[in-house]
Amino acid sequence: MMNRKGYTLIELVIVMAIIAILATIAQPNYERSRIKAKETSLQRSLFIFRDVIDQFYADHGLYPENLNELCDKKYIRAVPKDPFTGSADTWIIIPPEDAEEEGGGIYDVHSGSDKVSLSGVPYNEW
Repeated sequence: MMNRKGYTLIELVIVMAIIAILATIAQPNYERSRIKAKETSLQRSLFIFRDVIDQFYADHGLYPENLNELCDKKYIRAVPKDPFTGSADTWIIIPPEDAEEEGGGIYDVHSGSDKVSLSGVPYNEW
């Protein structure tokens, strides 16, 4: 017989099975990493929102009426997207406790997502 070069069908099936097993093992870690990255992005966005709202209050003596006012007055470049809803329009606006005395506005911001974090706390309570 001549020396034939190449792989047999059984060798290819074994390699494909090994690749499938490794991919199955890696999938949960990949999903967890994606969620952690989104959680980090949400925490950062909320931190920036809260810091900018405090700066706005310190400068003007009242809270901003809406998130776009922060953009209009150049406190932020643009309203960021909520990483879990994928939209900049789903943020939950929290008015001050004494909204009538303060003139209304935005005291705090939460995510509009109804999902629960890896730690068990809903994102809309962060």
